[in-house]
Amino acid sequence: MELVADPIDRRLLDDWQRDFPVTPRPFAVLAGATGCAEDDVLARLTTMQRSGRVTRVGGTCAPNTLSASTLAAVAAPVDQVDRTAAIISSEPGVNHSYERENAWNLWFVATGPDRQHVTETLNRIERRSGLRVLDLQLVRPFNVDLGFRMTGTIAPETPPAAKPIDLQAIKPGDHAVMQALTRGLHLVRAPYAALATDLGRSETDILDRIGALGAAGILTRLGVIVRHRALGWRSNAMVVWDIDHDAITAAGPELAALPGITLCYERRPVERVWPYRLYSMIHAKSRQDALSVMDQASDLASLRGIAHQALFSTRCFRQTGAMIAAPQAAAE
Repeated sequence: MELVADPIDRRLLDDWQRDFPVTPRPFAVLAGATGCAEDDVLARLTTMQRSGRVTRVGGTCAPNTLSASTLAAVAAPVDQVDRTAAIISSEPGVNHSYERENAWNLWFVATGPDRQHVTETLNRIERRSGLRVLDLQLVRPFNVDLGFRMTGTIAPETPPAAKPIDLQAIKPGDHAVMQALTRGLHLVRAPYAALATDLGRSETDILDRIGALGAAGILTRLGVIVRHRALGWRSNAMVVWDIDHDAITAAGPELAALPGITLCYERRPVERVWPYRLYSMIHAKSRQDALSVMDQASDLASLRGIAHQALFSTRCFRQTGAMIAAPQAAAE
């Protein structure tokens, strides 16, 4: 890909978006795989993070396990879009915020340690903006593991099958570990030891808990989290489908398996306002490529003839890790 010309940088981005080593010196493992020095790996990742190609080296959490989240939308008048977007982005629990091509033009994800925190965030946004907020809560995910390949294919990579989630594996202190991973590891030779120091725990304990959370399906991905727009995936559409709940049982997995579909999940509709239940994201390098994927999706047996809309992103206001733990409790 022309935006990542260096072959070692491409390998770091391609090969380590998942399955990042859970070992005391993980960057030494990357160095061995790429044929360069450990400090060179750290320098390269630091440079890519500073340039905006990489958001962090860290993790993502299965939705509504250790924390709560929801997708939300606001219909802002044209002359109030920037003001409203600033109100939304000022909330610390908002981790993604986009303008999209629709009357409901501002879309964001609100996260927090529990559902009450998320509800309070939405209520504050309503009060401060004077606009209704649609609360589109997750019903079931089909694919929420987003990754992008820099070489070899024109489509974002297909994620591995999701692991069953074992909530019984959660232990006290796991919220703080996951919060640190969603913010990103320190780019140092021993990042887990640095994380352990931050939390007042041992490196062995941190390594054990990260392994356990991954095995339990709660830590869904650990690796290099890229900023897709900076790497050329600039034509992004959220496609929403007006389909009954029962029919989504067949349609969801079929849609999630389609090459080019990067996220797929069912959400609750809002009666008489927003009827759509099935959501899919397409991240593409051009609008034509995105529309081509949408056409393929609409030709799937389970979606043929189903009414749908494509909401293309026009601006990104915020993209960061989710809030897992309340700020005052993050180190507990």
